[in-house]
Amino acid sequence: MNKVLLVDDDTELCALQAEYLRAEGFEVAVEHDGERGAVAALSGTHAIVVLDVMMPRVNGVEALRRIRQSSSIPVIMLTARGDDIDRVLGLELGADDYVPKPCTPRELVARIRAILRRAEGSGRVRESHAPLSVGVLSLSPEQRRAEWAGQALDLTSTEFGLLEVLARQAGSPVSKNDLSEKALGRPLARYDRSIDVHVSNLRSKLGVLADGRSPIQTVRGVGYQYILEQ
Repeated sequence: MNKVLLVDDDTELCALQAEYLRAEGFEVAVEHDGERGAVAALSGTHAIVVLDVMMPRVNGVEALRRIRQSSSIPVIMLTARGDDIDRVLGLELGADDYVPKPCTPRELVARIRAILRRAEGSGRVRESHAPLSVGVLSLSPEQRRAEWAGQALDLTSTEFGLLEVLARQAGSPVSKNDLSEKALGRPLARYDRSIDVHVSNLRSKLGVLADGRSPIQTVRGVGYQYILEQ
């Protein structure tokens, strides 16, 4: 599917974004408030949601919370430039990525395509269709399913991508820039905390090793490492 759902109360901006997206080959649906946007996102007819944070009544953060209660559909948040609080909160709630406003239509299209490639399993994170096991962690890249000790993990597309990159290089540190390039499909921007927040979400969803540690450890000055059980 290539159907994009735009949720933004700025009708003029939505119309411009929708026109550009259609010219790039996407199908586009538009909603102008968070409540209707959340309902539409859960309809199963869209491939990705672009969700503005600042909206009346039900804002983008609350809409995302409702979406994540029952769906892992990819979500890009549109945040005010420099608004780190909304940005981090959105990522903590399970947004796949964010784009600061104002943004160019070209940048938005690039982010959408990167996430859809990853969600479809054709992004650069993919190295093999074969299942991957590291200790009690099992990954099925083709189905994009993950299990910890036989129990299914509820991961977003971005979280799965990050976990796959770390698991494929288990025992070795992976830089934040490599994680951003391979799992987010973009270079790591200065002061960008996206990787840190996604890793924090992953740690809360994964189990712990026999010694009580998280399998994802911080490597100071470098990035993160999926550690092997001794």
